[in-house]
Amino acid sequence: MPYILLSSPLQSFTDFRFRNAFNKYFGGIDTFYAPYIRFNGKLEIKSVYERDLLPKNNTVAELIPQIMTNDADEFLFTAKYVQQMDYNELNWNLGCPYPMVTNRCLGSGLISDAGRIDEILNRVHAESDIVVSMKMRMGYNTPEEILEVFPVLEKYPIKNIAIHARIGKQLYKGGVDLDSFQKCLDQSKHKMYYNGDITSVAKFNEMTERFPTIDHWMIGRGLIADPFLPSMIKNNTSIYPENRLEIFSKFHDTIFHEYDEALSGSTQTIMKMQSFWEYFSLSFSNPHKTFKKIKKAKNINAYEDAVKFILDYEITTAEN
Repeated sequence: MPYILLSSPLQSFTDFRFRNAFNKYFGGIDTFYAPYIRFNGKLEIKSVYERDLLPKNNTVAELIPQIMTNDADEFLFTAKYVQQMDYNELNWNLGCPYPMVTNRCLGSGLISDAGRIDEILNRVHAESDIVVSMKMRMGYNTPEEILEVFPVLEKYPIKNIAIHARIGKQLYKGGVDLDSFQKCLDQSKHKMYYNGDITSVAKFNEMTERFPTIDHWMIGRGLIADPFLPSMIKNNTSIYPENRLEIFSKFHDTIFHEYDEALSGSTQTIMKMQSFWEYFSLSFSNPHKTFKKIKKAKNINAYEDAVKFILDYEITTAEN
């Protein structure tokens, strides 16, 4: 079957600058999800969210906005806002695992509150014509939490549910729970997408064999660690392009210069790029040394020298 590949939203990583550059140099992603919109006590969209969603700032084929909320008024306000930008779908984040979020009954911390989920979905579907999709973990404390909320979800015409096959308190530690994901497939009539630990073509092929009814696959951290992965999955190959490092270099330089122009000072730019290299380094021959060299860079010149050294070393290693 033809597979649809989706880019999972990663806060502070997959903004429009990253998405546009990724799409230009690597491709393979059919649909991108924007990092979530979140409120701080008043119904006001921050400028950073607006810039990220403005159609003029996005060159990808399909982008879907996302919201993190436990409040129906916030959901309805955002639905109206994104519809004014000609988006017809809003994805609801019930997946974020971080304690600063879950302790406020947001993200995966909301999954155990079926009553509140019901109340929000009821109002949204009664008062708006926005298409609702969801991104979830299987719970925060146990994978049974999602099963308990399924009877509520079955009441509504949710477009799809993308499930990261972990519970929230795991964060990203430990393995994915494929048996519990299968229970989700068995107990819900909704369209399901799979998310979690797709880090190689071989791993993707394992997953498609395990879940033959799934045709939408969401890639998160694996996409940043290996930007070639989606196109390689689409082409069913484990062979990288011969000019792999040249393509990566152009991609890197594009986002580096764009963030340097957008951020306030070189320190912020370096910190931003270092956070990317925590993932980028995993695709290099010595991830630990690669990331260590990037971390040592304290100014722009030192950072550029470090990147040049890493790429030159990788080219030399590949040729020998």
